[in-house]
Amino acid sequence: MREKETSLFEKNILRRDAIASLGAIAAAAIGSLSKDRGTEPAQLVPLSIGRHHPRNLPFDPAVLFGISGTLIRQHWKNIYAKTVRNLNKIEKQLCSAAEIPGFVVSCLKEHELCYANSMILHEHYFGNLGGNGIMPAAVSKAIVQCFGSLAKWKELFTVTAMSLVGRGGWAVLGMCFHTGDLRVYWSSSHSQSLSFGQPLVVLDMDDHAYRLDFGECADGYVAAFMNNLNWEEVNARFIRSVSALKAIRGTT
Repeated sequence: MREKETSLFEKNILRRDAIASLGAIAAAAIGSLSKDRGTEPAQLVPLSIGRHHPRNLPFDPAVLFGISGTLIRQHWKNIYAKTVRNLNKIEKQLCSAAEIPGFVVSCLKEHELCYANSMILHEHYFGNLGGNGIMPAAVSKAIVQCFGSLAKWKELFTVTAMSLVGRGGWAVLGMCFHTGDLRVYWSSSHSQSLSFGQPLVVLDMDDHAYRLDFGECADGYVAAFMNNLNWEEVNARFIRSVSALKAIRGTT
């Protein structure tokens, strides 16, 4: 019993220290980015109603290890690109919301959120593929500080992903801007997402993401995903999220 209490105490200390030190981990990288980009505030992008365009795959799908190019291309075309088209249609319909009955507007807004989240999560998913599995120091240290070790994070992320087998959804490592630390999130639909955060690692667990190559062996797909993670992209997301967290909290 004493051993468990000590372990819990150490875990709480570790999480407290992680929240306090995430900014320090990425400070040097953020500093170099700031020098390159200057100090001018970002300009807001005008609202683009019904004009979203599918993003091209940021990697050659033929070079992934254990995941076929055919699977990736079908996923991109039949699911992601279709989602973007559907989002455009919904947004255009909502332009006439004042003339539409309230219950129809409610239905359209529900679908709008679903398609918007699906588009964003798919872009993060494809964006964090095509790598060699090597972690840069900044994100690696942050994961260790928040979860205790890389092995513990991988175990939690994998278990979370496998819990979605048969129902579909997303496993996400994200920066929570409310608490200021990294957490693993579970979502069984596109409408379930962290309200205030930045996705870092995104894994699609709907069967269309793996069945063609792996059949019922979702564990093989999760392992292949890990081996193909583009940690450079994940690290870049982490650095941006730390910068955003500092701005939100008014710290430097």
